[in-house]
Amino acid sequence: MSAAANGPSPILGLCGDALDRLLPMHLWLGGDGDVIRAGPTLTKMVGQGDLRGRPGFALITIRRPGAVDSLDGLRALAGQRLGLILTQAPHLPLRGAAVALPDAAGVMLDLSLGLSFSRAVAEFGLTLNDFSPCDQTIELLYLHEANSAAATLSHHLTERLQRARAEAQAQAMTDPLTGLANRRAMDAEISRALADHAHDFGLMQIDLDLFKRVNDSFGHAAGDAVLERVGYVLRHQLRLGDMAARVGGDEFIALIRDCTDAEDLGRIATRLIAACEAPVSYRGQLCRISASIGIAAVSTYPQRPGLDQLLADADAALYDAKRAGRGRYAFHGSAPVAASIAVPTTHRRRADDLPPGGFRRRQNDRVPRPD
Repeated sequence: MSAAANGPSPILGLCGDALDRLLPMHLWLGGDGDVIRAGPTLTKMVGQGDLRGRPGFALITIRRPGAVDSLDGLRALAGQRLGLILTQAPHLPLRGAAVALPDAAGVMLDLSLGLSFSRAVAEFGLTLNDFSPCDQTIELLYLHEANSAAATLSHHLTERLQRARAEAQAQAMTDPLTGLANRRAMDAEISRALADHAHDFGLMQIDLDLFKRVNDSFGHAAGDAVLERVGYVLRHQLRLGDMAARVGGDEFIALIRDCTDAEDLGRIATRLIAACEAPVSYRGQLCRISASIGIAAVSTYPQRPGLDQLLADADAALYDAKRAGRGRYAFHGSAPVAASIAVPTTHRRRADDLPPGGFRRRQNDRVPRPD
């Protein structure tokens, strides 16, 4: 048995290396049913080391055309198409053919992966070197690799398209100068908030006072710096659940969720005005503005208002505040109130100043003054 296994076979006329190369999934069973030689790919899949001397029918199970568990039964199936499995991998159906060797030398089985090749390649880490150069599995393996590469490329492309779509949607809803939402996004958010009858909210229309003077005196770049500063103020003065948007040249809207109390909204408006009045340094010049705010609270309506009505009422309150003088806020249907300019920009809120639920800025309580 050792001469046949390791050197040229007097029966086959092949050395072991040539047999392994031509039939890398062969299984040679001797007259006693034990393994004389097994191909390297088959050995790799069984995963039990050298298979020589192992009982052949403990390694494989013949299923088609009928159950076979003896060498004589296997000889009787010589030349027929066999369906079988490896004991170590019963989930991978194999194909095979048996040839009875002369002079009672046993039976040679040549096995193939068939349609289970893709699972076997993945599970056992098979490569081109594990197959005969003439095996059609090579072509299937190339096709499998091509399909895998195409699927991977398609997956990456889909992810890139999804990211690009999400970025485009975000850009379509964002004011590029301030980073706040734009009017389209704000209108959609107000509509959603109005549809949620379980929660009320306050709406602030904000218009910058003296902004035209900044543009006229220092140029539009200085005006842009002021607008960026106001965007910063709104992002850091409002809670994470609230929303701010730039809806025009120097016009902004703030949606304050679950807050409709006039006193609470008035304190918020006062602080926004105070923060906006902090001078903005631009190329050695100090740009000074103020803000006027119109407020409408959903809870003050006998019936839930529509989007257009709510915006119109907040806008009317804004112009009431502007007519009364800069640095003021006004509620819809009420007289304007002068914001307390004595409230410093760096004012820290006290616990008793907070509306229900605890109004907190997004990051620091302090809004730093510009350099």
